[in-house]
Amino acid sequence: MNASQEPAGASAHTSAGTRAGGRAPKGAGDAGGGEAGSTDAARAPAPRPRDAHSPAQIPWQAGRWTHPPVRAHEGPDGLRAEAAEGSDAWRLTSYGFIHDSEHALVTDFAAGGGMEVTFRADFCQQFDQAGIFLRVDELRWIKAGVEYADGALQVGAVVTDGFSDWSVVPVPQWNGGAITLRLSWSGDAVTIRARRDEEDWRLVRVTHLPDDLPAEAGPYLCAPTRAGLEVTFTSWCLAKADAGLH
Repeated sequence: MNASQEPAGASAHTSAGTRAGGRAPKGAGDAGGGEAGSTDAARAPAPRPRDAHSPAQIPWQAGRWTHPPVRAHEGPDGLRAEAAEGSDAWRLTSYGFIHDSEHALVTDFAAGGGMEVTFRADFCQQFDQAGIFLRVDELRWIKAGVEYADGALQVGAVVTDGFSDWSVVPVPQWNGGAITLRLSWSGDAVTIRARRDEEDWRLVRVTHLPDDLPAEAGPYLCAPTRAGLEVTFTSWCLAKADAGLH
């Protein structure tokens, strides 16, 4: 089915239009076994973490959408989702607007845990993006992944605490591959790593986040400038946090 969604407004990186928003109610837009919505009662519990080298798969049904995508369907290759045109997450810095319309499928996530998301897509239009999203509330969140910007695919992160920042590095050779993002929350620090296929992990970002905050995390996608971006999420795993930074 087509999940209902308020219009996301103009392009998140090209317009000064704003969209204020907050966390969707629990159970709103949960990912079902087929389409994007199911009842809260049908949600499967997230598995307990085991260790960093033996991640536990999280069922798609264990998550809820912060904002439902145009459509989402679970198939043999994973969860395939289509982003709404104009969807994005950003607060104020440089552009002056607030956009709170990302499609993030999240479940409870706490300090001491690690999470990995693997996905594939054809990123080819300005600001096409996907990865992993950690949300405390509408003012404090992290999105990390790949984004097509200024003619090349980039890997990076946006860290938001009232105001957003943005850091990226080009990875054009990653386009079309299986891309994995990993969050590790240990003490008051979140470490973000990424890789394509089975390559070595690349350190993307280390950022501060107090370890007593309630949070949720999971895969996300956005398409600020166009309709039709489809992302296939092939894996969503929970594990313990990394033993060390290096």
